[in-house]
Amino acid sequence: MKKIFLFVASVMVLSFVAPEKGISKKERKDAVKFLKETEMGVYASVKNLSEAQLKFKPAEDKWSIEECLKHIAASETMLWQAANGAIEQAANPEKRTEIKMTDEEVKIKIADRSHKVKTAPPLEPQNISFKNAEEALASFKENRAKLIIYVNNTEADLRNHVAAFPFGSLDAYQVILFIGAHSRRHTLQIEEVKMDPNFPKE
Repeated sequence: MKKIFLFVASVMVLSFVAPEKGISKKERKDAVKFLKETEMGVYASVKNLSEAQLKFKPAEDKWSIEECLKHIAASETMLWQAANGAIEQAANPEKRTEIKMTDEEVKIKIADRSHKVKTAPPLEPQNISFKNAEEALASFKENRAKLIIYVNNTEADLRNHVAAFPFGSLDAYQVILFIGAHSRRHTLQIEEVKMDPNFPKE
């Protein structure tokens, strides 16, 4: 009888465990994995490049690798400000109906280089304050580390804070995925520069 009582009591306790706060364990793990993967992609794409290689431009209207790095680093800050701004506002779950992209679509479509997007003037390389590639990369590393720590520890209800962008609405969790996908997009751009037939050999 005592065993039956203990079993029933344990079932009752399990039934009343508080629901998981914020994003799920899987969402947290997936986001951190994606952020780390795309971070490593940036580092790998510029490893051991010379000053001449960093500054090479395939054409006058094309970005150099250094300019890509400046854009990635500046965007890391600006996109997080957008996500954090949405999180600090009151939750607006009623806006979730305006979200048209799945998480996977955010990761794939934002990184897709076949779809060209005009960069906002503040994020154009000539308007960014980083002096060189080294400074931009240091900023990127610092901010990506902070973002990963945030995702690992936050209890914010990221799914119910929705932000509107020119291309559509995303919840705060998806904006974090956007940040990773955006750096991947420009990592691919860096690889395009390296494939140019006139790219310096050293």
